[in-house]
Amino acid sequence: MYGFGFLVLLLFFGCKSDSSSKNGQKKRGELTQAAGGKYYGGIFNVNETEYFRSLYPLNIGEVGGHRISNQIYEGLISLNQKTLEIVPALAERWDITDGATTFTFHLRKDVYFHDDPCFPDGKGRLLTSKDVKYVFDKLCVEAVDNKGFYFIKGRIKGATEYSKAVKAGKKPAGGVPGVQIIDEHTIKIELEKPFSSFLHILAMPFGFIFPPEAHEKYDKDMRIEAVGTGPFYIKTLRENEAVVLLRNQKYWGKDDAGNQLPYLDGLRWSFIGDQKTELLQLKKGKLDFIYRLPLEMADEILDSRTNKLKGEYADYVFQEEPEMSFQYYGFKNMGEIFNDKRLRQAFNYAIDRKKIVDFTLKGAGIPGFHGFVPPAFAGYDYTKIKGYDFQPNKAKQLMSEAGYPNGKGFPTLTLQINSGGTRNEQVAEAIQKMLSNNLNIKINIAKMPFAQHLENIETSKAEFWRAGWIADYPDPENFLTLYWGNHIPETLEENAYLNTPRFKNAKYDEIFEKALATIDEKERYALYQQAEQIAVDEAAVMPIFYDKAQRLLQSYVRNYPQNPMEYRNFREVYFEPTEAYQKLKLK
Repeated sequence: MYGFGFLVLLLFFGCKSDSSSKNGQKKRGELTQAAGGKYYGGIFNVNETEYFRSLYPLNIGEVGGHRISNQIYEGLISLNQKTLEIVPALAERWDITDGATTFTFHLRKDVYFHDDPCFPDGKGRLLTSKDVKYVFDKLCVEAVDNKGFYFIKGRIKGATEYSKAVKAGKKPAGGVPGVQIIDEHTIKIELEKPFSSFLHILAMPFGFIFPPEAHEKYDKDMRIEAVGTGPFYIKTLRENEAVVLLRNQKYWGKDDAGNQLPYLDGLRWSFIGDQKTELLQLKKGKLDFIYRLPLEMADEILDSRTNKLKGEYADYVFQEEPEMSFQYYGFKNMGEIFNDKRLRQAFNYAIDRKKIVDFTLKGAGIPGFHGFVPPAFAGYDYTKIKGYDFQPNKAKQLMSEAGYPNGKGFPTLTLQINSGGTRNEQVAEAIQKMLSNNLNIKINIAKMPFAQHLENIETSKAEFWRAGWIADYPDPENFLTLYWGNHIPETLEENAYLNTPRFKNAKYDEIFEKALATIDEKERYALYQQAEQIAVDEAAVMPIFYDKAQRLLQSYVRNYPQNPMEYRNFREVYFEPTEAYQKLKLK
């Protein structure tokens, strides 16, 4: 249910735009033509099935926060929304020298931070290399609210030592030594050794640049107080209800025709958990696209034989492709139950992945018969990894070997899942039944808000849980780093942000670390596959399926291509004033 204040918010932003015509008035939803056949105007309505956890760049650990913050903040580099190639952002160019260990970034000279009370006059100032240095110094300090530290630990020169010094109260005057200011618009980053995915790391939220003034004013409130340089800025944020972003009229970006970006007047996020309600909002024109179809309505919407939309849905644009996404259930490898590999293997053999994909997911996935890296990476043959098929007799045998013949004596287990759409619940119920039938054990399902779900997983309060990983950057390493022992904290009470199962295997670590330092892609991929097979054999987690990304778009949406990461950047999205637009947006 939405409160009265949110209804007022909808009415306000439905009737008034951030852009205006010459007389200061603009009709609701009115579009104005730009050069090159583009159009300015309109509010893009998008929904997430769960509320985000944080918009603070260093503490973003879930897709909801990433998708919103990616419109507000920018890093030195970014990703092309269609190809996922590295492209310039705050840095207009860069040089790579010293055997791929030194990166010199040349910043744009026309980038302003958003207007915000954190600045003395409330007006956003120019970005300089001091701002980049400030953010990277914070990134290089291990902290509860810094998930990015584990991506640069042991990589940026001196980061590990700098973190230890800061935590000991002996902060070095010059900051982390591997990040050096050359001049006002040039900054140099040095690595301990070559790392093939370093530029991809910089495209993650941990590389977003924010002003020191914002951190000094808002501190922990940066979870919702976001001040960046991106194409949109926060106008209104109502916890658990809505986020409204408006066009940054001082944004530096321009398109090929010289039009200032972005084209849209703004973006509005809602947080509707029920996917059938989400679809209804699309049909009413209250949403401009949806990600994933309601499973219980998939047959009504899509002809699975032709992959074409049916009936009234034929007027929408349908997009589908394999996603760089992996859905699995995690085990507490260091816990009292799942420290026995045989139990982890038994669970893996006891579920029918094809049945889950065919009947529960209605074909919106690929069975997880192999490893952890999904089938969306060119050059990485995921089929070479031998995983787990459905062998209930073998599962029972392993349970017996572990001391639980026919499930006797096995404790009642809780499967923890997060709320957010019905898919998680439907898959959990299918797996609950399979484990019960094939292992003769009892599984309870506990559903909780995503923030609490993550907290329980990261602090090892859960034994068995639902999880998913969407690539932060397009490299198999981003999936395999989840099982690297280097990401395990010293105690169970400390947060584990990446290796949440706390899987530890010396041989895996040895091969994975060798791959990290290997520049040649073919050789690196071969090493990744060796490491991946070890973790699969050890049943570090329980793979279930790889996602197929499915989207429905309103027919008037332009420049919103699909990509395997579901990476979203709205700076070049626009509406075309078609008949459908007139009907839904100008009514």
